[in-house]
Amino acid sequence: MDKEKEKKIVRSFFVPRLRDRVIYELSSSKKRKHALGRLCHQYKETLRSEYFIDISNEGSDEALFIKLLKENGATSTCYVLSWDEEIDGKELPLSVAMKKAMSCGMPSLIICEPGNIGYFQAEQEVLPTPRFLLKRPL
Repeated sequence: MDKEKEKKIVRSFFVPRLRDRVIYELSSSKKRKHALGRLCHQYKETLRSEYFIDISNEGSDEALFIKLLKENGATSTCYVLSWDEEIDGKELPLSVAMKKAMSCGMPSLIICEPGNIGYFQAEQEVLPTPRFLLKRPL
């Protein structure tokens, strides 16, 4: 896990009132799942919705989402915060992260360089799974 990258992600995409708490939780092995759990049902109160572009109705084609990210400036690598421990806290190729995140049905936040573009999916409860392109102005 890269604590500095995680701090940058939290400061960029999480609501101000939760930032310090989420940074603390992510840095604690005992509290990390709690921080990630905030992305299940509370994501609208946890993440800054002004950066959401809803892509839930675009289906579940990971290639389409990768294309959307790259069209918006994403590089081919990303950093992942995810309920899935196999990819959580890792820097991965975008295609690997997207495939794994989309198959787990739990929340994942994938942030690509330069750090202002990403993908978020919430916990799958009903179809379509809540999915968003995240885009911050530079």
